[in-house]
Amino acid sequence: MSNIVEVKNFQMIFGNKEVIKELSFTVKQGEIFGLLGSNGSGKTTTIRALLGLYQPTAGELLINGQKFVPSEKTAVGYLPEERGLYMKETVIDVMTYFGHLKGLKNPKEWSLKYLNRVDLQDSATKQVGKLSSGMQQKVQLGLTIMGNPKLLILDEPTKGFDPVNRKLLMDIIAESHDKGSTIIMITHYMEEVERLCDRAILLKDGVARAYGKITDIKKEFGGKSLDEIFVSVYGEKND
Repeated sequence: MSNIVEVKNFQMIFGNKEVIKELSFTVKQGEIFGLLGSNGSGKTTTIRALLGLYQPTAGELLINGQKFVPSEKTAVGYLPEERGLYMKETVIDVMTYFGHLKGLKNPKEWSLKYLNRVDLQDSATKQVGKLSSGMQQKVQLGLTIMGNPKLLILDEPTKGFDPVNRKLLMDIIAESHDKGSTIIMITHYMEEVERLCDRAILLKDGVARAYGKITDIKKEFGGKSLDEIFVSVYGEKND
């Protein structure tokens, strides 16, 4: 199985602070990969460097064997933790606009089907800014998976959701995987990792403290659950 993401000897220094220290890992094509860690562990910094938003101090970060370039944006769907939508436009107009950018033949039809799936069909003509944060999050996930990108990078995709909506979004993410997307998930919910991820890396202070198959990571820590491993590695409860 080939690697769709390669991070090689990655180092990132901001001022006098070394945020990432000689980090190396791969994400294999077709897998769901967990990028885990407490706040400040280096997860978002790694993703931003992978997408060219940060210039690494040292090392290489590659997608499909090359540095990410904006012209390849349709091959990558990125859901940042900080959401960003056109608040004064209607939901359907925003989704149709992004659908055209991604080359969908019938973006409005796709968008309406998606909104029905996430129970937002009655909000299609509402301004985005008038939706709740959870509703906006559902819209942004739709923009992220639109067009079936080869690589999905999801930063806390279900943060703040109740269990019913969290399961709904997890099901949608699993469906994207079934359609061929490789997925990198950044999440604090270890049950999501247990359910979906093939492999994972646990970062602390920019260093990998565990890396590999979920079953192997659990064996390495004496058969502990991922929540227990979180506590032992980070010295804090995973909330």
